[in-house]
Amino acid sequence: MNGSLRFIEEFRDPLAGRSIIGRLEKSVTRPIRLMEFCGGHTHAFYRFGLLGLLPEKIRMIHGPGCPVCILPMGRIDAAIDLSLRPEVLLVTYGDVLRVPGSAGMTLMKAKSRGADVRIIYSAVEALALARKHPERKVVFFAIGFETTTPPTAAVLVEARKTGLRNFFVFANHVMTPPAMRAILSDTNPGAELDGMIGPSHVSTVIGSNAYSFVADEFRIPVVIAGFEPLDILLALNMLATQISGNRAVVENEYRRAVTPEGNQLAQRLIREVFETAPSFEWRGLGILRESSLQIRPEFSAHDALCHFDISIPAVPDPKACECGEILKGLKRPQDCRIFGSLCTPDTPVGSCMVSAEGACAAAYHYGSGTVVGKARETVY
Repeated sequence: MNGSLRFIEEFRDPLAGRSIIGRLEKSVTRPIRLMEFCGGHTHAFYRFGLLGLLPEKIRMIHGPGCPVCILPMGRIDAAIDLSLRPEVLLVTYGDVLRVPGSAGMTLMKAKSRGADVRIIYSAVEALALARKHPERKVVFFAIGFETTTPPTAAVLVEARKTGLRNFFVFANHVMTPPAMRAILSDTNPGAELDGMIGPSHVSTVIGSNAYSFVADEFRIPVVIAGFEPLDILLALNMLATQISGNRAVVENEYRRAVTPEGNQLAQRLIREVFETAPSFEWRGLGILRESSLQIRPEFSAHDALCHFDISIPAVPDPKACECGEILKGLKRPQDCRIFGSLCTPDTPVGSCMVSAEGACAAAYHYGSGTVVGKARETVY
């Protein structure tokens, strides 16, 4: 048997899973509300049918941890406007092409109208396209949480070092802790939580210590978890144990990948290239202070905001779309009246239906005719 496959199967062992669920049922002494911040965890909950296996006293709430989902429509519109300029070759990650801007326009539709928009799988590919097409202005529409920020920083360092004058970055990198603070603040009533599952990939970069404020200030426990079923079930049991014991600390279930301090090299690279921006508009959460990163002046020659006349308008979400409320943890995908009818992965109205990490997309793909679908009402 392949070693890596065996390693994965060990984290999907049904017998071990049932054992953890048995312990979880004993640990949950009262109804509790837990949020999985990361969209990858939301996807895993639906994909593996975990929601239907949980004790009825546990209510899982989806968080805003999908970088595609939290982009406001105004930034999508700005990227579309850039892509339609004849001198621009715009590159970005695949899911972003299908996120609707205002009037239902997308980067995919802009491409069909002649815009040169290309999908990349890594920041390095964006740099390679700039070298291959010196006659074009290559703009990397960079998005993501702390996980994808170091690669963007690395290509900016390389572009500056090699004098690549036709490479630009439209930076849309946001930070996890400020979003957590916003979710837990008094300005987000109705999302009262008893515990949080901390993100996996983000935590490999920023470390588990980055969430200490959640436990210290809000008295809410945080457990960082991997994406496999046993990872998640064990993290839930760790949270339930803390809650029943009236404790609130940060614990790390994902110790095989996450350390308290995180990746110091990646953090230094981020600090070299980026600085904290004064504010950033998040879909659902609104304008959050010091919640995103902007390119430092030393790298302004490659900053799209410095080179191009870019307008980022304030555009409200479609009235029928509940994506904003879902991202705040106030509603579930099925509460949206257009979920699965007018809004589907083929015809998305909101960003939560586009990305594989979006709560609506996960519920649509895995929520019907499965254990999750049958147990949905009791879980929520």
